[in-house]
Amino acid sequence: TKYKQWIINHFIKHKQIIDKLNHLNDKEIIKYFRYDNLKTKEKDFCPLFKQNKKCHNIANLNCYLCGCPYIKITKTKSYCAINSKFARYIDKGDFIHLDCSNCIIPHKEGFIIKHFDKNWSSIMKDIIDE
Repeated sequence: TKYKQWIINHFIKHKQIIDKLNHLNDKEIIKYFRYDNLKTKEKDFCPLFKQNKKCHNIANLNCYLCGCPYIKITKTKSYCAINSKFARYIDKGDFIHLDCSNCIIPHKEGFIIKHFDKNWSSIMKDIIDE
């Protein structure tokens, strides 16, 4: 799927940053991934940075968990594994797409600290149910 390919590509970008920050502790790494810092220091991390836009218009947006570990994908649908009240679904005929743009759970530092792993793909490992 397109999302699976995005995960692979994003992991590569994420790992390059983590490798560069290897000298920092976990809290410093999480702080580095704050939107305002990341858009200045890692301009190619997110296409929205060039437009000076956020994916979620919230204060203290943290980009460490860009992509939510609760998204699950099968061959016919993507869905929220925790049934978030913010989840919306778009039926595209042959695929039901999860729209989680109203959910900010993975962008809060408390959530990131709770699930933190320098290996982003370890956090995201259960996304694809194929």
